[in-house]
Amino acid sequence: MSNGLSRRPWLAWSPTALKVFLTFHIIVSVGLLGDSAGYLAVAIYGSAATDPATARASYQILQMFAFVFGIPLSFAALLTGILLSLGTKWSVLRYPWVTTKLLLIISVIMVGAFVLKGGMDAMLTGRGGAEGRLIAGAAYDVVALTIATVLGVFKPGGPWSSQQWPTRIKLHER
Repeated sequence: MSNGLSRRPWLAWSPTALKVFLTFHIIVSVGLLGDSAGYLAVAIYGSAATDPATARASYQILQMFAFVFGIPLSFAALLTGILLSLGTKWSVLRYPWVTTKLLLIISVIMVGAFVLKGGMDAMLTGRGGAEGRLIAGAAYDVVALTIATVLGVFKPGGPWSSQQWPTRIKLHER
C-alpha cells in the first residue's frame, strides 16, 4: 500500500528542462514582484503630486506598468507555476504551500483586473478619487507576491492528508 508520497508527476521532464523552466518561473515571478513594487511607488507618487500634469503622467506610467509588465508576467507566473507543479512531486493541490501560491497569484490577477484597472481608468479619465484604491491594490499585490516567494523558498509543511481532517466527529469521546 502506497502512502501517496511516491506518486509520479503528470509531466515527465528531463532534469535540464526542469531547471530551465524553474529558472524562467523564478524570473517572471520576481519580475512581477518588482513590477508591483514599482507600481506601488508610482501610485504613491501620483497621489501626492500637486501638479495635475505630473499626476496624469504618473497614472499613464501605471497603465504602462500594467500592460507591458503586469499582465504578461502575471499570466506567465500562473502558467509556469501550474506546469512546474505538474512536472514535479509538488503537484498543484497536493501541498498546502503550492495551493496557497496558486490562490495568491490568482488573487493578484483579480486585484489587477477589478481594483487596479478601475482605479487607473478613473484617474486617466479625470474622474479621480481612486488614489487610495490604487495604493491599496498595489500594496496587496506586493504583500501577496512576497508571501508567495517565501512559500516557494521554504516550502513549509507536508502534503495534504486525509488524517489532517477527521472524516467524522466523535461526539462521545472520553
